[in-house]
Amino acid sequence: MQSYSAPTAKAGIRETLLSRLPRYTLKTPFWIRLRHGEFWPFEVVYFPIFIYYFWLSIKARSFFFFSASNPSIETGGMLGESKINILDRIAEEFKPKTVFVPPSTSLDGTLSLLEVRGISFPFIAKPDVGERGRGVEKIESHETLQAHIQKNPVDFLIQEYVDESLELGVFYYRYPAQPKGVVSSIVKKEFLTLRGNGVDCIENLIMQNERAILQLPTLTVKYGHLFHQIPGAGETIELVNIGNHCLGTKFLDANHLITNELTQLFDSISQSIPGFYFGRYDLRCRSVEDLYEGRNIRIMELNGAGAEPGHIYQPGFSLWKPTGFYSITGG
Repeated sequence: MQSYSAPTAKAGIRETLLSRLPRYTLKTPFWIRLRHGEFWPFEVVYFPIFIYYFWLSIKARSFFFFSASNPSIETGGMLGESKINILDRIAEEFKPKTVFVPPSTSLDGTLSLLEVRGISFPFIAKPDVGERGRGVEKIESHETLQAHIQKNPVDFLIQEYVDESLELGVFYYRYPAQPKGVVSSIVKKEFLTLRGNGVDCIENLIMQNERAILQLPTLTVKYGHLFHQIPGAGETIELVNIGNHCLGTKFLDANHLITNELTQLFDSISQSIPGFYFGRYDLRCRSVEDLYEGRNIRIMELNGAGAEPGHIYQPGFSLWKPTGFYSITGG
């Protein structure tokens, strides 16, 4: 039997453990989230904000002081607001065809609403009251629509699928007494995709992508029957087509797109919405040129006081770096 000195044995054990760390430890959801601030839990990131919020509540003598930011929206858009009530205030030229569906509506009744509005498959279904991408789904058939209705017995919206190449989140605010506002943040959204190499199956490609690993339970339900397939070299597979960070979409800092012309455009859009001063437009458009010209823009949602300047979720973004956002509370 071969013998080893104590230092040699310890070195061998250490090398073995280190060689296994990337596979068994650093690639687990816990370690991925710990190493990347963009994935930290909401409660952790916002803990200092909660303390500041309570202080402002004491000063204002109201826990709902923030509702003044958007007086025409429930709670200013912090929680419990109706998406359809907000969308109804936006000019038709800037939003996709949308239908409100009460929870008691049957499949046939829903299809009749879609026919009247001129919406066909595929389309997006989302709860009328909700956040962080919960319950948002791309519907491509009668069967998936029926399943969505059964598992989501709430008021929900159906929007035509806007298949434009550029999805952005544009953060805007304006003081009520001021004629002009500020676009303080733009985030570009990059959907979760895999690129085949002609060797690895879809399951292996997912396990090589940290962002995809965090979505593994959802991806297994949706694509588990395809995990054994091997995409061709260079073939791109879009795993998630919903522009939400919680669903795996990568948020990229696009503040370089902010110009005076763009601010004027969102001044015009925002000033036509009664009682709106603070929030983020989630939109799709055909190109940056079209964005600047105000053409082919479709606003899927307008988020109020609960919105964030999305560029802070840029991979590697420092939590200590100024965001370019200034609170309407004066902070």
